[in-house]
Amino acid sequence: MKPLEGRVAVVAGATRGAGRGISIALGKLGATVYVTGRSTRGNLSDMGRSETIEDTAELVTAAGGKGIAVRTDYTVEEDVRQLYERVAQEQDGRLDIQVNDIWGGDPLTVWTEPFWQHSLHNGLLIQKRGVHTHMMASYYAAPLMIARSAGLIIEITDGYDYRYRGNLYYSLAKVSVIHLAEAMAADLKPHGVTALALTPGFLRSEAMLDHFGVTEANWRDATQQDEHFIESETPAFVGQAAASLAADPEVFKKSGKAFTSWDLSDEYGFIDADGRSPHWGRYAAKHGF
Repeated sequence: MKPLEGRVAVVAGATRGAGRGISIALGKLGATVYVTGRSTRGNLSDMGRSETIEDTAELVTAAGGKGIAVRTDYTVEEDVRQLYERVAQEQDGRLDIQVNDIWGGDPLTVWTEPFWQHSLHNGLLIQKRGVHTHMMASYYAAPLMIARSAGLIIEITDGYDYRYRGNLYYSLAKVSVIHLAEAMAADLKPHGVTALALTPGFLRSEAMLDHFGVTEANWRDATQQDEHFIESETPAFVGQAAASLAADPEVFKKSGKAFTSWDLSDEYGFIDADGRSPHWGRYAAKHGF
């Protein structure tokens, strides 16, 4: 048997990037993955991207799991409630893994503007999309886990501590979900359910490749625009980090803490899809940031 065969996961925000990488990695280990997000074929979200949840679900199935695409807008409570009711009905109440990777804040963030000049509307919308959605997903996911005294909630974020990230609204959202993991872990501890935070390094996502005008085949060319891109990682790297946590029988010992893809690669021994072992922590320390 594969390590996650028979396990059920919901990946919230699975359309692209880290969410897609995590979904596929869970599928490789045999999990049934509910691939959720707003972008479906013929009905894309306002992010202006072409990736869809159906694409991701097919990749999960091709990897060896079972991908189930369910359109879910995590800012709409009725959507979220119906999703978890469906999971409970189809999986006999079972939910083993909840991954919260909902974001949608990139087009709303203006890095050059201090908070009092930044659009307040967009700043608050970042909190709605990047924090409130995570809270809503966990609110409905946790009871399914508590009923079985087992489960894992992974909060995907940017960074592993509380330092400022260059924009107040962005920073607040990313720090908030780290604390969500810590606070949920405290509440869930008596029930045997784990909650933790996980961050990738410099993520070589579909959007980032497009931003630099490169593809995965020639991604190194982007270092002419940003030298630090040389230490970037594919979504498969953080995907393997999440899957390794999900397959770890002692993951409960990690509850309440924040982890990085690079440190978990050292612990669990996985490498990136391109055969590299990117380590943003060592790289950042070497370059003084």
